[in-house]
Amino acid sequence: MEIVLDKKGATSATLKVTIKADDYQPKVQSKLKEYGKKVSLKGFRQGKVPTSVVERMYGKSLKVDEINQLLSESVGKYIKEEKLNIIGYPLPDQNKASKIDWDNQSEYEFSYDLGLIPEFKYELSDKVSVTKYEIEVDPKRVAETLDNIRRQQGKMDEAEVVESGDYINGTMKSLTTDFSTETMIPSDKIAAAELKNFTGKKTGDVIEFDIDKAFTEKSSIAHVTGLTKEEAETTSGKFSFTVTGIRRSFPAELNQEFFDKIFGPGVVTSEEAFNQKLEETIRENYNREAEVLVSREVRKEFLANTKVEISEAFLKRFLLINNEGKMTPEQIDKDFNLYQDDLKWLLIRNKIGEDNDIKVEHSEVIARTKELFMQQFGGLTSLSEEMDETMNKLADNYLSSENGKNYNRTFEEVYYTKVLKFIESKLNFKTKKISVDEFEKLVQAN
Repeated sequence: MEIVLDKKGATSATLKVTIKADDYQPKVQSKLKEYGKKVSLKGFRQGKVPTSVVERMYGKSLKVDEINQLLSESVGKYIKEEKLNIIGYPLPDQNKASKIDWDNQSEYEFSYDLGLIPEFKYELSDKVSVTKYEIEVDPKRVAETLDNIRRQQGKMDEAEVVESGDYINGTMKSLTTDFSTETMIPSDKIAAAELKNFTGKKTGDVIEFDIDKAFTEKSSIAHVTGLTKEEAETTSGKFSFTVTGIRRSFPAELNQEFFDKIFGPGVVTSEEAFNQKLEETIRENYNREAEVLVSREVRKEFLANTKVEISEAFLKRFLLINNEGKMTPEQIDKDFNLYQDDLKWLLIRNKIGEDNDIKVEHSEVIARTKELFMQQFGGLTSLSEEMDETMNKLADNYLSSENGKNYNRTFEEVYYTKVLKFIESKLNFKTKKISVDEFEKLVQAN
């Protein structure tokens, strides 16, 4: 066997593999003998079918299988031994492969295109400056969050008069067609200008309205009428609504039962302590989001200041082949800059990880998986011995499913997190305090 690397430039090369009869014939003959012992053919006893007949029956397919196995092993081994850093995997020259005469040739030549990744340098020091945001939570935000929680934890009960925020049960009828339905109208779906026609009404009252003015969104019309989106598009005109009931969500009382339900038994014991804990929780949640923003800023910084050369032509071809049937050349062209940046950032962080010997232990993959399950169980922070055993079983089942894909995904997530933390530990961060509103605008802009 002969393997020759023909570099076309810094970012592309062709790998030519020549396979001769001596490379595959011994194993093919050995397998033919094994087949010969098992083959049953009319007119012959088992194991007594002539070798020439067995070869006519299975020789070609065995040869093809053996050569493909040789190619897979030898090309992979060559790339590893020559320490070639490549995009994805080698792409075979299908045109050349289609011209192979498996019946008459004894020597075969295969060709693969490689997308080479040349060595590159990166700057990892405090000379690299990134802004880190510290979120300041104002009392208004705490009050709004508290109101939302009280509503969510509150109880639904009957009300006598419609107010904003109520749910109104009744019979809706078209005044121009025979349409009629029993429904419930959430008052927050009603247009602000028309809400005054509904508030103050009691059970038994009849309200007349123009449905397009009362509900400016066709999706809202579909919701309150029970019609499909298509039917709602053509629904218009005057309607009547006879109120049959009014439901209101009464906010939960600020008592110890409420405090325990939100933060756990005995964590807070007063309204003042609750508000302080709530403010801390809101700040922590936004700071977690701020960490995501920081990681994006770090990514931008390295992409802008690290020169990573890749073959755009190879990457486009690789994306098309690797996503066969899922992506068109036009889709790839449209979003190519995103794919290219994703690849470059992957290469940069992997190189930083390799250069600094960052590794992931199996125990870390298990711990991250258990952490994800704990979040699904309502954000558990500690586990009993029995619950810990259950979590271990759940983690093992999850990581061993989907032929190891779940394990690989979790491993990559843990590795990325460790590399990112290492990168951030070397950079110069400038802290900037901003309000929640300013932060939300910043997130939208990014």
